[in-house]
Amino acid sequence: MNTNKNTARIAGFCYLLQIPLGIFGIMYIPKFLVVPGNTPATISNILANEFLFRLSMVSAILCALVTVLTAVLISNVLKPVNKTWAKAITLFAALAVPISMLNELNHVAVLLLVKNSSGVSGYPENQVQSLLSLFLGLHKYGMQIIGIFFGLWLFPMGYLIIKSNYIPKIIGILLLVTCCGYLIDFIAFFLFPGFKIVLSEFTWLGEVLMVLWLLIKGGSLKTKLDYDRKK
Repeated sequence: MNTNKNTARIAGFCYLLQIPLGIFGIMYIPKFLVVPGNTPATISNILANEFLFRLSMVSAILCALVTVLTAVLISNVLKPVNKTWAKAITLFAALAVPISMLNELNHVAVLLLVKNSSGVSGYPENQVQSLLSLFLGLHKYGMQIIGIFFGLWLFPMGYLIIKSNYIPKIIGILLLVTCCGYLIDFIAFFLFPGFKIVLSEFTWLGEVLMVLWLLIKGGSLKTKLDYDRKK
């Protein structure tokens, strides 16, 4: 029983760790350093905060890696319900990692351009600024693609919670809502670029409740044994 509870609580800690990593690595740049439509101001901000810019890249990559670890641990907590669906949690989370790492190369390109903003390899400054806008735009699109998997890993998780008898079903239902929020954001971003509402900013409650349940309640080996007897 203690082993299963410890697994759940470690999963809760890792899930909780994703919040500061994600906020700093994913939200910090567009909110505080990138000035939409003003490339010179963006260059100035990044040059003045180069270490933080670099730290945000590391944070974004760590967030993806911690997400996979969280998925593996949650998969172990939920696999008594259905092993196949539990594996899907890890699979979807793992798919986000290489995309996240490749996407951060766009920020690497931004940093290199910013540090040589007076001209790179003979290119005039206005062309350098155009390249800067291009890489920032590519990174933004890349984040939306990653959002697909940050949403999809919640679908099997929510389904298994609803089917389980040891985690409140409302958490599973709210996780499915969160999943839909991410996927709708992806569709809206690509198909309706003028649509400014980010739905996932209003559908996060399921993840918060899941973190709290994992940290406070932990797992239940008794329930696992109940499932084993049924099999």
